[in-house]
Amino acid sequence: MRRLDLRGAIAVLVVSLVVLAGCSSTQQMQVMQSPSSSFLNLDTVKAGRFDTGKMWTFDFPPVDYFKQAYNFQPGPEWFEKARLAALRLPGCTASFVSGDGLVMTNHHCARGALDRVNKEGEDLPDLGFYAPTMEEERKVPGYYVDQLVLMEDVTSEVQKAFESGKTDEERVANRDKAIQEIQQRYNEKTGLRCSVVTFYNGGRYSLYGYKRYTDVRLVFAPEQAIAFYGGDPDNFTYPRYDLDISFFRVYDDDGKPLKSPDYFAWSPNGASEGEPVFVIGNPGRTSRLFTVSQLEFNRDYVYPYRMNLLLSLEKIYSDYIAAHPESRMKYQTRLFGIANARKVYVGLVQALRDPVFMAKKKDFERTFKNAVFAKPMLKSQYGGVWDAITAVEKEKSKIFDEQVAYGFRGRSAMFYAASQIVDYAKMAKMPEAQRPPQAQGGQLDSLKQRLAHLPVDLDLEPQLLTYYLTSLRESFGDRNSAVNTLLAGRTPEQAAEQLMATSVMAKPEGRAALLNETPDQILASNDPVVKFVVSVQARGEEVEKRAQELRAEEEANVQLLGKALFDVYGTSIPPDATFTLRIADGVVKKYDYNGTIAPVNTTFYGLYDRYYSFHKQAPWDLPDRWKTPPPGLELSTPLDFVSTNDIIGGNSGSPVVNEQLQIVGIAFDGNIESLPGEFIYTDVTNRCVAVHTSGIMEALKNVYKADRIVKELESYAGGK
Repeated sequence: MRRLDLRGAIAVLVVSLVVLAGCSSTQQMQVMQSPSSSFLNLDTVKAGRFDTGKMWTFDFPPVDYFKQAYNFQPGPEWFEKARLAALRLPGCTASFVSGDGLVMTNHHCARGALDRVNKEGEDLPDLGFYAPTMEEERKVPGYYVDQLVLMEDVTSEVQKAFESGKTDEERVANRDKAIQEIQQRYNEKTGLRCSVVTFYNGGRYSLYGYKRYTDVRLVFAPEQAIAFYGGDPDNFTYPRYDLDISFFRVYDDDGKPLKSPDYFAWSPNGASEGEPVFVIGNPGRTSRLFTVSQLEFNRDYVYPYRMNLLLSLEKIYSDYIAAHPESRMKYQTRLFGIANARKVYVGLVQALRDPVFMAKKKDFERTFKNAVFAKPMLKSQYGGVWDAITAVEKEKSKIFDEQVAYGFRGRSAMFYAASQIVDYAKMAKMPEAQRPPQAQGGQLDSLKQRLAHLPVDLDLEPQLLTYYLTSLRESFGDRNSAVNTLLAGRTPEQAAEQLMATSVMAKPEGRAALLNETPDQILASNDPVVKFVVSVQARGEEVEKRAQELRAEEEANVQLLGKALFDVYGTSIPPDATFTLRIADGVVKKYDYNGTIAPVNTTFYGLYDRYYSFHKQAPWDLPDRWKTPPPGLELSTPLDFVSTNDIIGGNSGSPVVNEQLQIVGIAFDGNIESLPGEFIYTDVTNRCVAVHTSGIMEALKNVYKADRIVKELESYAGGK
């Protein structure tokens, strides 16, 4: 599922800005509200039983609920096998599908790996890859998969540390210190990669230990055009016709294929309508347990800002690729990530501006609050939490525009480089004992060398610089003297052109020369970019300090709210997603859309209908081997299908399995109706979109002639 997989390609551009929150100037975008809202008394709208979702943890498996819903009562061994067969890779999910370490995930999760093993003269991301023999499987540098092998409850230790603090900042600091100590202790004790996972906003904590496999080799990936068929127009839609798959193999320490006793046996028949299915994966993040005031802050600031940032970046990259087709391979993956994220935030803004949607959230909060206030002990502990969080959100809004403006990373590389060099100069002036750890001893010289080689992409920097200057002008108008000096009466385009021509930040040799000056000379530089950074840094630090105080206050109150939530509801509702392993139940089911009905599954017939209906034009063109159906390809075979499973970004590559733990599909997306799932889950039209195992096998056999993979999957189909 592509919705929030922001890790790889666009991390450098977006993630640091995403941490901030959105800006009020982006509220110009008009979003349609639910047509039903004008005919409803919003006071009568009620929250649904599963509004908080079905992303159940393996710590608290919902055995009784599964029995009630599906007359299916799996034992501990079922959950253990499901947990050990599922894997986590950077930003996505994967799974073992054979006893010889064969791993399946999505093509869009493998794009970074394809880039890494691509040899000169090849174009594996677009043209695909198949290793006919095991010797030809390509090891991916720096790639890994993680298997969750240890879970332990550490709630009491973390909460005790939190409660020992006297102020909000102290409580949060004590909690974080305890978490670090627990992780270090378990790392040393087990030899695993351990992390403490927060559930219910601090109502529960678990220690997760992962076994990491670092010898991962590429086995198969189809062409980009068939894996992402329909491109951005079809993204987050259904019916779909994507073969979004790839195969890797994990090798052991001796360089041999890993013998993995826990794997999902292949189901040649795949999923059928009405069948209960389970998605085992690592959903990235949801906000279903946020308070109404937190959601309103995101609605008015966070998401509009991110949405418009992504819209701007998408235009910059699209325009550049269109003007410079030879740059497509360099920038296409990044553009895919940006375009995908942009669709997400448009959907999130629409959801939060829907009065009916917000009425459901308000009803859940009202019911929760009434349950707390009904018990004197709970009321005395948690009664003031909601008002405290609301006050924090109000204070956050006051500094929001400045916080965004003075966060340099992610937009102009020149301004980011200047901010890092200025930070270096200030650290160099400090006595060594007062410097942060990353600048003590010989590390300061290492930092200097890294800063000298910070990348500035001169092809795109003029456009990114113009965007940043435009955002400054929109945020401050003529109220900020530093911005006025920087623009000097020029348009952002004119100022960007002048800065590119005059600032030393535009050239590696200029940055290196500046770094060779004394710290005082750096801070007194007349370079316009450096001068601007120095002039706003004091205010920026002041704003960031206030933001940190507010974050600590918010975190402390959210943790109290999490304890209240667990006291009231226990494990009857699942916690928010945290990019940790979950099991989501659902049913293979069609749904109403666009005045008609979306079928349970699509077929290869539909793929070719779309190809001809769009006159063979991109993004509905086909790779050469697909243009004429190969002999033996059965066009009526299911290709993609939908189910009611609760998924979100991070679930990309998740196995979809039946009650026998046979894999019947692989999740790769959600429909457009599922975007509000960040806040509320519903099975009315919310659908998980997956590739059907029948379609995968049909393509491997008759299109790619990948006989080696076919035989391996078939040999383990019975769970041998």
